[in-house]
Amino acid sequence: MRVATLTRYPVKSMLGERLEQADLDAAGLPLDRRYGLLDATTGFVATAKHPRLWRRLLQYSATTADDRVRVTAPDGRTRDVDDPRLVDELTADLGRAVTVAASRAAGSAVERPDPEDVLEHGVEATVAAPTLEIAQGSAADTFVDYAPVHLITTATLDRIGVDPVRYRPNLVLDTGPDTATDTEADAAPFAETDWVGRELAVGDAVLRVVLPTPRCSVPTLEHGDLPRAPEALRPLLSGNRIEVPGFGVLPCAGVYAEVVRGGTVRRGDAVTLR
Repeated sequence: MRVATLTRYPVKSMLGERLEQADLDAAGLPLDRRYGLLDATTGFVATAKHPRLWRRLLQYSATTADDRVRVTAPDGRTRDVDDPRLVDELTADLGRAVTVAASRAAGSAVERPDPEDVLEHGVEATVAAPTLEIAQGSAADTFVDYAPVHLITTATLDRIGVDPVRYRPNLVLDTGPDTATDTEADAAPFAETDWVGRELAVGDAVLRVVLPTPRCSVPTLEHGDLPRAPEALRPLLSGNRIEVPGFGVLPCAGVYAEVVRGGTVRRGDAVTLR
């Protein structure tokens, strides 16, 4: 296998940026999910997982330059993430008061409606939104959903048939016919869900796969210029429900991983499953 794409998302639930290389450490990619927006009323972390409130965030993008994070609004206006004007502009555009946090407090949580409820009733419907503590598999203070690295294979993406942007992975691993894989099974769609507990040598880094990735309604939403895509979840709802330890049986695609050994990862690097 090889690294097909390498992506980080400096602000949670905003669009991110493609990289040619990154130096992974225990927190994952540098500046990935470094910042999060907090609902000033509830204290919950803002995430497009709750599309009625926060899907607008997927029209924003966050990029880095000289270790500074800049946010670009849908109208093209750009602000440094720590510019006080950004908070006022986000609050006005989102219709809810927010603050920007540069570190995740212990116990931080999001509101996460069941994606099937969202598909059935629509993104504007008021549906039950259970809370979920994020970053349970990470010791860092970033705003990751569970563990520091999220990866998915091209075989899985091809089976689902949507743009990988919708699934927001850090790493897309190419398992195509021109790459060498450990076994044919490791190149099959959704094969990565069977890698839990195993290690991946990725460039100079070593990752350990820790959990299948449960999917929310985010892949079905607009992402920048990409329109809504309800079909982005249907193959999982009908054919890839997985027992996720501690969370139940859920539609999954991709996996979360922790960093066993840090190191440089480059696009095109070989990936070996141990």
